[in-house]
Parts: sequence; structure tokens; C-alpha cells
Amino acid sequence: MSSADQTTGARLVVDALVHHGVERVFCVPGESFLAVLDSLHDETDQIQTIVCRHEAGAANMAEAVGKLTGRPGVAVVTRGPGATHASIGVHTAFQDSTPMILLIGQCARDHMDREAFQEIDYRRMFGQMVKWVAQIDDPRRVPEYMSHAFHVATAGRPGPVVLALPEDMLTELVDAAAPAPAYQRVAASPSSAQMERLGELLSSAKKPLVIAGGSGWTSDATQDFARFIERWKLPVGCAFRYQDTLNNEHPNYAGDVGLGINPALAARIRDADVLFVLGPRMGESTTGGYTLLEIPKTKQTLIHVHQGAEELGRVYSADLPIVSGMPEIASLLAELEPPAQIAWEGSAETAHAAYIEWRKPRPMLGDVQLGEIMRQLAEKIPADSILTNGAGNYATWLHRHYSYRQFRSQVAPTSGAMGYGVPAAIAAKSLYPDRTVIAFAGDGCFMMSSHEIATAMQYELAVIFIVVNNAQFGTIRMHQERHYPNRVHGTGLTNPDFVAYAKSFGAHGERVETTDAFMPAFDRAVASGLPAVIEIRIPQDQSTPAATLEQIRQQGKR
Repeated sequence: MSSADQTTGARLVVDALVHHGVERVFCVPGESFLAVLDSLHDETDQIQTIVCRHEAGAANMAEAVGKLTGRPGVAVVTRGPGATHASIGVHTAFQDSTPMILLIGQCARDHMDREAFQEIDYRRMFGQMVKWVAQIDDPRRVPEYMSHAFHVATAGRPGPVVLALPEDMLTELVDAAAPAPAYQRVAASPSSAQMERLGELLSSAKKPLVIAGGSGWTSDATQDFARFIERWKLPVGCAFRYQDTLNNEHPNYAGDVGLGINPALAARIRDADVLFVLGPRMGESTTGGYTLLEIPKTKQTLIHVHQGAEELGRVYSADLPIVSGMPEIASLLAELEPPAQIAWEGSAETAHAAYIEWRKPRPMLGDVQLGEIMRQLAEKIPADSILTNGAGNYATWLHRHYSYRQFRSQVAPTSGAMGYGVPAAIAAKSLYPDRTVIAFAGDGCFMMSSHEIATAMQYELAVIFIVVNNAQFGTIRMHQERHYPNRVHGTGLTNPDFVAYAKSFGAHGERVETTDAFMPAFDRAVASGLPAVIEIRIPQDQSTPAATLEQIRQQGKR
């Protein structure tokens, strides 16, 4: 066989990426996968390579692509330090059930098990953090492994897959081979008996409530779901950081079921006689630290639908557990006939009114009113704008006061990962350059990934980064004051001049110290056509929309 009929392991990897529909990869270059970079050089019309400044940023960007598209986001990093840096994005993908593939350059096969330069056994490292982790030692099996990776990442409960690629495997010549057929999503559907039983349980309810969210939704599925809850007149709460599953202006929307939950909504959950949980895992944040519902059997009749069978009965034993993909069950729900007489008539309107009251901005300390700024943004920016955030108390203003009106407009980590919002926004803008993309971050959160502004500048991605600066790790300070009042230690921060910092990258930068100054600054940021940083300064003592540090401190003294 001539050399023209042969190819390399790296070429087979890139062929598989093209074949499975990958349009961009995020990476920090490393010598362990130079052969992959060389093969990507030949596919610039098919795959955009976005070079990041840190592997955590690359992994978070890939995870955000998975969230926004439902297709696996792909990151490529080098061995050892590169892989460990990228692990945060993998962890987020696992906890958030996001399809993602991480490719890791590995040391040469004949160096293995000697603690060679940057050598790690990735099967052991990522064992509990991924759906599947493997190493491709034979280049002839690249099409098989890559096909398996895409199928595993998207089947059932989606999640991350890690493949290690030894550098000598990537350069080895083998017979050319056609890629495996393009992956297909694999999902279960409810049986007719399950749908009949679901209808019976809901029809017999007096005070039903739906909690929707989780991953795996599509735009069509959310529309089917909306038709279902409209016909059945059901109140709906959306799970933590999945508020965009239902338009927040919808008359059936009752609010978000997560951290800082509206007490009225929490009471409605506790008082429900039938609880229909559609999509969420029923994790710690969505259940108020496992306090909203009794374990393992809830006092409410529980209908729990999830994509992965392993999640059903994991904490809560449902009266009707159903394994299903969201599009599969949503299309059936849209056709499910409601009872002639709806015993809970009017409860959705009452729940929505309580949400509207809860959403109203509350006064906070200082000259900047974050709740009012969120309201102004919701009125100003298009409904398809994408808002991202990481972790921190600053996000409670966003979640409580902003109105998400379109599916896939909220991108945030249920895993509670700091530093997520900046790279997630950059990924979102690379996907949808014509949509407004805003990243929210606290000063602590922002500084964990602010260097990726350089990536935004390099690829001309005009993200607006809003930094809420209170010169501290605000969430930890809150917990500190609650548990150890007046013993502040390790939570204060010294920050750069964020405006000067932004301008040092060539980005637009402004500082806002009053509410009235925000929208003009925002308009100038948009008009600049550049990535832009808007710093908003707030007092340290304002901890959340509902409490000051002094109030929390007094609670801790009781």
C-alpha cells in the first residue's frame, strides 16, 4: 500500500471531529498534540480553532457550547498541568449534565508508567468526574473511540467524556479509514401506560406544581411544554439556573427553585399534593439543601422524569419515575388531555402574581440599585440576549430581578463554579455573534478568568463584562458572618483598577457608581463595538437582595 493510502492518528482524530459536526474547538496549544494542531491547520474552513489563555477557560468555553447547542463542546489541552487546569470545566459538565469532549495530549506510549514528563493516568484522575474516560493507544481505533465518545456524551443523561491521545500514536502512520457514521442522540421515551398514569395523577390533584429544567431541552420541547402547562393551567417553577426553560413573563411562571428561593414558592412546593418534576436531578440547590422535600419518600405524590435511569430514586423515591428525553416526553405532554374540571383553576395566576411581587427591585445600601439595573436591562436588551455568570452573591440580583424570555438565554453553572461567566460568554458570542452577550461576575469571580478578555479581543468577540465589585469574596463573607460573627478572615480582596485593566487589553472600560449612570455606560459599551468591562461598585455590607451583612451577623449571634 502506498503512503498516499496511509494517514496519521491525528488526522483520524480531526477527520472524526469534522465528520461528527464539530465547528469549533477551544484549546491552549501544547507540544503533546502538535500533530492535531497540524491537522486542524488543514480544516480551517470546517473547524475554527479558538486559542485561549488558560485551559480552565478552554474547558469552560467547550462546556458552554454544550449547554447552548445540545451538541458536545470540544476542548483540546496538553498533558499534566493542561489537563488538571481543564478539570474544572469537566466537573461543571458532569454536575450540569452537559455534553462535552476533552481531548488530552499524552506522553508517548513507550514512556508510560515511568512518571514521565507530565504523565498522569487519566482513567484514575477523571474516573468519578466523567461518563467515560479512555486512552487511544492504537491509531486504527480512533474512529471507533471518537464515535463512542460522541454517543456517550449525548446519550441518556448527557455529560463529559475524556480521551487521552499519546503523542506517538498521533504521528503513527496507519491505513486510511473512513470515519464511523455520524453520531445520533439516543434517548428513551415514556410508555403509553406511563403517560396514562401521569395524566391520572395530575387529574386527581388539588394543588399540583411543576418544577422544570435540567439539560436536554430543545426549543421545540420548550414550546410543547408551554402548550401543556397552558392547557392544564399548571403553575411552573424552574430549577436552579434553568430559568430560561419557560418565558418568565408567561402567566404560569412561578419563579426559580434554587438559592434564595421566594418563600412563597417554597411554601407552594411544600404544600403541593402532586409534584411533577420534569428534567432536574433534584439536587442540593433545587431542593433547598434537601430540606424542601422529605427523603426518601416525599409527602407529595412525586412524578419524576429524567433522562438517566440512574438518577431516578437516587435521593427521592418517586411514585411515578419515568426515563425519558425532554423532547420525547414534551411532545406527548402537549397532546395530553386535561380533565374537564380543573380543581386548581387560578393557582397559576396566583403563583405568577407572587413571582411578580418577588421580582420587584428592593432598596439596597449605596448609590447603585442592582435590582433596578436588572429591570432596566430586561427592558432594554433583546429577548434573545445571552446572560452568563459564575458563582457569587452578585448572581442573586440577576436571578431574582432579570426576566429570561427566551430558551437558551441563561448560561450558568449549577456546579457553583467561580470564573465561569467570562469564558462562557466568549463561547456564546463565538456561536452567536449577532446576539447581545453579557457576562456577570463578582470581582473575585472575574479575576479567576479575566485574562480571557485577551481571547475576546483576538477573535473580535464584543462581549460586555459587568463586574460587581465589593472588594471581597462576598458569598464566603456572608457564611463567615453567619457562622463566625465579627471574625472576618481571608475574605477581603485588593483589586486592580478594572477600567484601566480593560483598556490595557484594548477593550472598552467604564466605572459605574450610581444607578442612573449604568444605562448610558452600557449604551457606550455596545456602541464601542469592542469587548467591554463595566465595573459596578457596591458597598461591602450589602450581601444579598434580602439582607445586609449586619443582619446576617445578628442572625449568627442568636
